[in-house]
Amino acid sequence: MTKPAQSGLSIPDMALTINGEPAPTLARYPVENPASGATFVSVPDATEAQLGAAVAASKAAFPVWSSRTWGDRRAMLLAFCDAVEAKIDDVARLVAMEVGKPLAKARAEVSGGLFFARGFAKLELQPETLRDTDTQLVRVERRPIGVVGAITAWNYPALLAMWKIAPAVLTGNCLVLKPAPSTPLATLRLGEIGRGIFPKGVLNVLSGGDNLGRWMTEHSAIGKISFTGSVATGKAIMAAAAPTLKRLTLELGGNDAAIVLDDFDIDAQATDLFWSAFSNNGQVCACAKRIYVPKSMIDALGEKFAAIAKAVKVGRWDAGEAEIGPLQNRKQFDRVSELVREAETHARPFFKGAVPEGGYFSPITLFMDLPDEAQLVTEDQFGPDVALMRYGAVDTAIDKAINTPYGLGAS
Repeated sequence: MTKPAQSGLSIPDMALTINGEPAPTLARYPVENPASGATFVSVPDATEAQLGAAVAASKAAFPVWSSRTWGDRRAMLLAFCDAVEAKIDDVARLVAMEVGKPLAKARAEVSGGLFFARGFAKLELQPETLRDTDTQLVRVERRPIGVVGAITAWNYPALLAMWKIAPAVLTGNCLVLKPAPSTPLATLRLGEIGRGIFPKGVLNVLSGGDNLGRWMTEHSAIGKISFTGSVATGKAIMAAAAPTLKRLTLELGGNDAAIVLDDFDIDAQATDLFWSAFSNNGQVCACAKRIYVPKSMIDALGEKFAAIAKAVKVGRWDAGEAEIGPLQNRKQFDRVSELVREAETHARPFFKGAVPEGGYFSPITLFMDLPDEAQLVTEDQFGPDVALMRYGAVDTAIDKAINTPYGLGAS
């Protein structure tokens, strides 16, 4: 059985991966095509009992898996990478369809995930001796935790999945992996590929909604949660994990302030700066989201940015020349639209691009000299919009750059 997909393609039914096997689908939920806003496929919606089965499988597999040598685990991780690479076109197509990004960008995402996973495979955690005397030996030895719950974001589903799979299994942990509800396809496919590589229970992949994430953070047998996503959800996970004292790795949002210095070469460097803000349609946690520019350069840089933006091709993932696609989901589209409308109450954009009709396409929008309190300046907008902000003294730009509740990055 297949489910219809955009552009006349079809997607074979996908199953959850539990204990190295496809699990029965007891319920489904719809996934939208970002380029149209219409449902284009449905996927399994994991039940709480199925989460319990996945955790039990991981817990049962952990003693043997953690006792295997680093070399054994490394070999299986690299075999998994090779198997994913053999199906890279298939995985990339799923990324493109569910995220909406152009196919070439989706393929680059999967390649990037493989690059990092193979890089992780080169590492090995050695004991660290802190003190060694005639009377004392103090040594740090790191041991695997057990069952790790991993929850990924929708902007880079394959890359983030590989970032979580590789270090977890390499260090001897077993994994229950949940993709974002709106981008489950590529991650489910990675689970299918892993069935033929890893021992049963080492890699479990479950798709589902917010309930599944909550069940994971509350589950007493999951020893760690690794989450990539919004600040608000990160706070909720931290609170939910407290009763069981889970270890946490939270990689959350940012509001990267890029400061342009007076030796910046506009002709040579403006394109790189532009794409630091608009890569993946601005849906990157560490994108440049507010750009502070010397007052003597801001008009020239704005003119260059407008020329670059005008040439950017926006379209569906399967439009061969597209460089940017739609925003990934309705909620994000509505949020970006609201932030732009609020910014327009302060200043007119000096550039606003054209987009295809339908779906969640959001135009590239460039502002200049928004007030510091404008939401497009203060928030993590996660869309194709940026403000150029003029400054006189660089110390002033630095003060404004660090005046934010966000951490993560600056440029």
